[in-house]
Amino acid sequence: MNWKYDHDWCDSTNVFERFLEKLEYSLQTVYNATINQILDGRKDQKVKVRIDKYDVWGMDDTLALIVDPMLKLLKEHKHGSAYVDNADVPEELRHPDTDDPDHDDTIHKRWDWVLNEMIWAFEQKARPGGWESDFYNFGPNGNYISSDSKGMQKHQNRMSNGFRLFGRYYEALWD
Repeated sequence: MNWKYDHDWCDSTNVFERFLEKLEYSLQTVYNATINQILDGRKDQKVKVRIDKYDVWGMDDTLALIVDPMLKLLKEHKHGSAYVDNADVPEELRHPDTDDPDHDDTIHKRWDWVLNEMIWAFEQKARPGGWESDFYNFGPNGNYISSDSKGMQKHQNRMSNGFRLFGRYYEALWD
């Protein structure tokens, strides 16, 4: 048991019990490698990744093209919600100070809000032609006239917060 479960079990087993334990482990390994594969109708996930030199020139843009659709699929198929700190959500979504903040009535709304912010940030990053063009004003003949630097900074701050949330809740990105 110590070897199998990495737990300090009382060592009162005899030779026969240790034999049965090893036999059970061997049978379970064979079962998992054969019968489970047939019943599940699937094989191990095959992953093939090709990264070209130009993919790292703008790695943030390249990753946005991958992360954005993955976050959308996760949101669509999620089966739970992660714990989200009050500091990471708007005031109306903050949980009350209770003994069990994981199970208040806004836990799912908080996680949806965080996912939406991450998705929005990666959508903006992955936009063809960039998001910055929304803040430039051009004349009728295509000449640059002005830009909305305050609006651009506000937009960038929201994107940065979405990326911050992605890093903060990275290990909660599971279905």
